[in-house]
Amino acid sequence: MTKLLYTSCLLSGIFLTSTAHADLASELAQVQTSWATVNYELVDKAQLNAFEKLSKQAAGFAKTYDDKAQSHIWYGIVLSSYAGAKGGLGALGFAKDAKVQLEQAIEIDANALSGSAYTSLATLYSKVPGWPIGFGDDDKANELFNQALTINPNGIDSNYLYAAFLYDEREYKKAKKHLLAAQQAPARPERPKADLYRQQEITQLLAKVEKKLKR
Repeated sequence: MTKLLYTSCLLSGIFLTSTAHADLASELAQVQTSWATVNYELVDKAQLNAFEKLSKQAAGFAKTYDDKAQSHIWYGIVLSSYAGAKGGLGALGFAKDAKVQLEQAIEIDANALSGSAYTSLATLYSKVPGWPIGFGDDDKANELFNQALTINPNGIDSNYLYAAFLYDEREYKKAKKHLLAAQQAPARPERPKADLYRQQEITQLLAKVEKKLKR
């Protein structure tokens, strides 16, 4: 009887753990899908309103799974995207909050989602104004991009976003190398919409890089 009870409790624990993992994956997929729609398919006020709603959803996701790096990564991504869409000094608060979330994700698990926290944090450092207005720092951005690529050398986002940074730094040959790597990145079956639009961005930036290299 005791053995039967122990086995029953053990199985219940496994079931609850599996359910928790399933819930995390399900909620993560919802945030990722919503982000792709808001980021790529909406504009102006409609986009800002949608990002505001999504940021609240992502905040709840991060609170529910406070011990999981994935939830903090995606809360950070949503906040940083919201900041980019909003623009101006009013966006700086969102960027700072995104930085906190991404740094927390790195503390929990730097390798989570193939090092996405490093990629997103690097992009923040490259886009935010520097001191005394913000925390922007191109040297720090470059360091973080390289950490991201060490973890995920063939990733579509790590290569594209680094290429975008290199383009702004006028390192066109190096940017082209990473754009070609991004083009060949493995497809993400769980994120078809994000891959579709990212590949369009890669093609557009590659055309700009080719023009620069011909001069």
